[in-house]
Amino acid sequence: MQSVIAQALPEAKQEETAAPQVRHLRQVLLWPLRLMHGQNAERQGRPASELMRELGDASPWREVVDEYTGSSDAFHERHYNEFVSFLPYVQQFLYGEGRANRSASGADPVIESPLRVFRRHDIAALRVVPRAGDAPITLEVVHIDLYFFFDVDVVILNVELAGNDLSLAQAQEMLYRCGRAYPAGWDASGAALHCMSSSEWLDAEGRVLARSDAQDREAFLRHVATHRAPRTASHWAYVMQPLVAEHTDEPGALRYRQIEYYRMPMMAYLALDDPRKLTRADFVRLGLVTGAAEGQGQLPYGEEHLADFEARYCYDRFWMDAGAAPNTRYLCNGHALIVVGDARSEFYGCRDRGVLAQFRHQHFLLFLIAHFQKASLLMFSDQLVEALKRLDIRSTSSVKRFKRAIRASFERFLRFTHRYWFHEISQQAQVKALSHLCARHLGTDALYEEVRERIGDMNTYLDADSLRRQANTVVRLTVVTLFGLIGTITTGFLGMNLLAEADAPLGRKLAYFAVVGALTTWLTVYTMIKSKRLSDFIDALSDDRQTLRGKFASFVNVWRRGAE
Repeated sequence: MQSVIAQALPEAKQEETAAPQVRHLRQVLLWPLRLMHGQNAERQGRPASELMRELGDASPWREVVDEYTGSSDAFHERHYNEFVSFLPYVQQFLYGEGRANRSASGADPVIESPLRVFRRHDIAALRVVPRAGDAPITLEVVHIDLYFFFDVDVVILNVELAGNDLSLAQAQEMLYRCGRAYPAGWDASGAALHCMSSSEWLDAEGRVLARSDAQDREAFLRHVATHRAPRTASHWAYVMQPLVAEHTDEPGALRYRQIEYYRMPMMAYLALDDPRKLTRADFVRLGLVTGAAEGQGQLPYGEEHLADFEARYCYDRFWMDAGAAPNTRYLCNGHALIVVGDARSEFYGCRDRGVLAQFRHQHFLLFLIAHFQKASLLMFSDQLVEALKRLDIRSTSSVKRFKRAIRASFERFLRFTHRYWFHEISQQAQVKALSHLCARHLGTDALYEEVRERIGDMNTYLDADSLRRQANTVVRLTVVTLFGLIGTITTGFLGMNLLAEADAPLGRKLAYFAVVGALTTWLTVYTMIKSKRLSDFIDALSDDRQTLRGKFASFVNVWRRGAE
């Protein structure tokens, strides 16, 4: 019996050592948020990026002068490969347009881009404990950026993390649990569900800058009960400073609101020692980002539900034992874009020309564009709802504000359509396929049509209402003119000499003028008041089907109360 156990132990150890290892992990988190104008007059009409720049030393964020906006000496081949991957109109969106001529001093041309990127350098690492009792994992913070977009009140937080020599289970837990803006709930013991047991931002010396408070259930419950809005976890609130959540008591000139799911969209790059050792269950868990399995080879969902997994979520153009980067597989569900490849391939791990460079440049940008478009459409939808909530049809000023808000939304949506909305971003097969796969899962085309139809309906209603008001005004003016015509013709026929007062004193003539003016004004105003009923009487009078009695009844209704 002991010999059997002794033989089984080495075999178990061998299987454990043969389990796939993640030699290098890159995880990119994107958090789309809506910028709120609020009651701050200073914010009204000014780009948020301009206010960020003016904060100066009061903010940890600094505007990025990158390879495109800075000196051309920092422009490398990987940046060129990124640039030429996109179609011209996408290039203008991402990189702006440089002035053709250099300045007199010979400096590089100034780049005017609709994108403004701010970066903070004080956070160096992220230390996490996926589950209570697990060993801490420390990941390098490659960079933390904020992306601002011209003429659109959307900001996207971008956090890129890197780690080495992780087990597959650790990598799966990282992808599943990292990037939760707040806990989804708590279990019976009070532990936060689906998020990290512990998260800490560290500086370059390893000092803790901020830690998550996801385990503080009462704080989150109180916030939702008070504000009817979720509370951002403390470590993510720290990253966003000086931007603050809309539903908080903290002061801040720039405020944001969550517009998507609390789980941040995510990209991941995994370099494994042998990707072919991954089972179908491993790929399903990576592609759908469901976390590590409790048992080996266990699927997260039913087999029938996953029958078309490969067709729906996998891009297997390079999933073969050949090519520059053999056994490379892409998985995309809209919320996540994952690339898995062989760590032994030099091209797969190359930061200048290989898959890692593509992941950090072309693939990142196509993922950013897709989620920016979705966030913008959700923002337009939110603005329509807010305009309707503020509308009080009994208040003239409220109606006018509502019309201005809808007109402004319609104008902004038109500018968004012509500046930022495009179906094709590249003609390169890989970028094009991944972009379509991501957009299809996000449903941006259907969302765009829905928002466009809603804004169009609102604008059509306002146009119809304006035409109705104009028609009513024309009717009233026509009635007044028609009845005024009687007096005009009568006085004109009599030669305006009913009273021979040409030689009368000035005072008497002024008195006559005042009396006649007052009577004429009163008659005009009274005619306008009765213009709708008078218009109905005119319609009845001109209707050949109406009897003389009916026409007379219509005339009497002009002065009858409740005749409407």
